[in-house]
Amino acid sequence: MEIVVRGRNVVVPDHYRQHVAEKLGKLERYDHKIHRTDVELQHEKNPRQNGSCQHVEITCRTRGPVVRSEACAEDFYKALDIAADRLERRFRQAADRRRIHHGRRTPRSVAEATAELPTDLAADVSEDEPLEGPGRVVREKDHDAEPMSVDQALFEMELVGHDFYLFKDIETGRASVVYRRHAYDYGLIRLSA
Repeated sequence: MEIVVRGRNVVVPDHYRQHVAEKLGKLERYDHKIHRTDVELQHEKNPRQNGSCQHVEITCRTRGPVVRSEACAEDFYKALDIAADRLERRFRQAADRRRIHHGRRTPRSVAEATAELPTDLAADVSEDEPLEGPGRVVREKDHDAEPMSVDQALFEMELVGHDFYLFKDIETGRASVVYRRHAYDYGLIRLSA
C-alpha cells in the first residue's frame, strides 16, 4: 500500500510520516486491495478554533469505493488517531457486511424496508445564486453514475463518511439521493421524470 502524506501550508516531518505508516498499516488486515492512501494535514489559523486547529483527512483508494475519514484536534497526532480509528471502524463494518451478505442470514434490505414510504419527497431549490460572497460554488465534482441499489448507495455513503450520497437507482433508472436523518434513520429522495 502506497501512503502519501502531504501538508497544506504545513511542513510534514519524517517522524510523522513514519507514525502515519505504522498507524495505517493495520488497515490492510481488513482490505488487502488498498492500493493508495492519501493523508492531508491542514492547520486552522483561526484562534477561536484553538482546541481543534489541526485537521487530518485520510482517503483510501481501493478497487471498490473510496473510503474517507477526517478529524480535528489540538495536535496532528491526536487528529490522526481519531481519523484512523474512524477509518478502521468503517473498514471493519465493510468486512462484517461482506460476511453477513454472503452468508445464509441476509438481513432485510433498506429498499424493502422503505418501500412503503411515500416517494413524493422533493427538495426546495432556489434559482438565485450569488456571484460573490458566501454561498457561491467553490468546488465541483464529476460523479460516476453506475446504477446501484438503495442498499449499496447507503453502504457507499457510510464508507465515504458523508451525510448524503447521490446515485442512479437501478430499479427506477432515476437520479436519487440517500441521506442521514436523526439517530440511525435514513431518507431517500428520487427525482421524478
